[in-house]
Amino acid sequence: MPEGSISFSDKDAEGIIQPHNDALVISVLINKYQVKRILIDLGSSTNIICWKVVEQLGLLDQIVPSARVLNGFNMAHETTKEEIASPLNTAGTIQQIKFYVIEGQVRYNALFGRLWVHNMRAVPSMLHQMLKFPIPEGVKIVHGE
Repeated sequence: MPEGSISFSDKDAEGIIQPHNDALVISVLINKYQVKRILIDLGSSTNIICWKVVEQLGLLDQIVPSARVLNGFNMAHETTKEEIASPLNTAGTIQQIKFYVIEGQVRYNALFGRLWVHNMRAVPSMLHQMLKFPIPEGVKIVHGE
C-alpha cells in the first residue's frame, strides 16, 4: 500500500454544482457486467443486491439460503432469505463481496455498506461525489454517477 494519506480538495469538486444533496452512487463490474446505480451507504452494515439484478447477471445458481433481518432507520425491517458471494471489479480492483439478496422494488440496484468501504480502505466523499482508495501504484478514484 502507498504511504501517505487520501484527501479531497476544491479541485476534486470542480464541475459539481454546489450546494447539493446528492447521495454517492457509482457503477462497478459484477460477473463482467457493468451494474449502475449502486449506493454507497455508510449507515448500512451490510451489502445488499436486488433479486432482479442477480437474475439479470446470471448468478441465480450461486445463491445460498441465509435468513437475516435487515432493519431500516425507521425500524421497518425486511427478512432476506438468500445471500450471494461474487467477484466485484471496482475500477480495476477485484474483491470478493457477499451480498444479501432482497426482493421488491427499490431505487438502487445494490447498496454497499461500511464493510465494503472498510475492506476497500476507501474514503467516500458525498460532497465531492467520489470515492478514493489506495492501490499499490497510488490512489484510485471512482467518480459518482
